[in-house]
Amino acid sequence: MKIALFSHCAIDTIGIGDSTYEQIGGAACYAGITARKFKFDVELVTKFGPDFPHKQYLSDNKINFVNAQSNKKTTKFAINIVGSERTLKLENQCEPIDYTGINADGFLVSPIFHEISAETFEKIKQDSNFLFLDPQGFLRRIDSGNNVFLENTTLDLSNINAIKVNPEEAQKLVGTSNDESLQLLQKRGVEHVILTNKTAVSMLVKDRIYSITLPNKKIYDTTGIGDIFCAAFCCTILKEKDYLWALCFAGGAVQAALDSKDVGLLKIPKKGSIENNASYFYNLLKYRSI
Repeated sequence: MKIALFSHCAIDTIGIGDSTYEQIGGAACYAGITARKFKFDVELVTKFGPDFPHKQYLSDNKINFVNAQSNKKTTKFAINIVGSERTLKLENQCEPIDYTGINADGFLVSPIFHEISAETFEKIKQDSNFLFLDPQGFLRRIDSGNNVFLENTTLDLSNINAIKVNPEEAQKLVGTSNDESLQLLQKRGVEHVILTNKTAVSMLVKDRIYSITLPNKKIYDTTGIGDIFCAAFCCTILKEKDYLWALCFAGGAVQAALDSKDVGLLKIPKKGSIENNASYFYNLLKYRSI
């Protein structure tokens, strides 16, 4: 099976306590490598500059990409992490991505900072059979100091099969971050609406909210955790056609990544660890009607 992934590659400088790490990142890397763990072919639509240090890393992991090289430097963030909270500063922005058409089982759209134009987004939606959206990069703006913040944003969510938002993103999209936000996003056409709030994960499908809770353990590097979640959900639902297993596999992937206590791409878990956690979450899955 094949997944098409739309996102910039990034270079992240991650600060945790007194330690600093420079890693390649972005949903292109985190979601792409996670999808490969699920044995999916990955067609990556991205852009990176001559300063991107690990082009060969993507090729070695059998992530396919064409026309990705840009003359502009790679998108770069400085990330400071304290517990489950993090702040971002944009240090460089690469050029927007191009899209001409891909035949894939599913599409995962996860911009990190305005690399996907409204016109490109519409082209992607028209071609997709199943589309999962992480809207964070559509909502992000920068202040005079290049600090990243979220702004109220109107997005056309027609032809979106699944979306993942956190409370702040939900607030910027529909004006609220509680159960009503799930319903409002559903009314705009999304079939599977997922809200992640630190250790609590909820998903609205039809008139039921399903929920799992990640074990409350010490969190280290959270960079890319959302991307790992999205890729695990997308691959599982495409392969198994079961949204509850998809939710549990996504939560299982996040938990395995956090349990590793590794930094950057090193924390992307193996399929076996994800499966063990998914079975655990499936047995503890809760639901309620709304």
